[in-house]
Amino acid sequence: MYIRYSKVFLVWAIALHSSIVVFNNLTDYNSNYWFVVHVLKMDTTFPDNLGMWRAIDVSALHHIFYWIIILTETAIAILCWWGGARLFKTRKEIDRFNEAKGVTIAGLTLGMVLWFTGFISIGGEWFLMWQSDVWDGRQAAFRLVVIFGIVLLYLARPDEPQQP
Repeated sequence: MYIRYSKVFLVWAIALHSSIVVFNNLTDYNSNYWFVVHVLKMDTTFPDNLGMWRAIDVSALHHIFYWIIILTETAIAILCWWGGARLFKTRKEIDRFNEAKGVTIAGLTLGMVLWFTGFISIGGEWFLMWQSDVWDGRQAAFRLVVIFGIVLLYLARPDEPQQP
């Protein structure tokens, strides 16, 4: 039973983190908006790099990209809160608990897609974020991918009856 409680609380911890991230992005919109702007504009990458044709210098697109990030983070938070509640509700019945993991798995997977694909692959490689000393968010994204991934692997492991 303790393993099931552990899974529930780890999922809720991720839901809380994602909720705080959304809260910060909405209440202090400009802080992370400027991060998105500089990554997309590629204005802090190496001078004269040959990838500058990828840069996006359209304010409306900067806002669209940022809102996609915020909405994805919101979906992650909702899926993890909801999934954690479903897990908590079914914690005493192993079969139902295992069946209730789907929503949470979706939330954790979406988190990994956002942080790995969005930040490490697209931001880090396509927009060459790795070249910036100021606007390189790959390490923070990597930490989240690892956390989400470990919880996803732990959660996906089927729960079995406790042995005496």
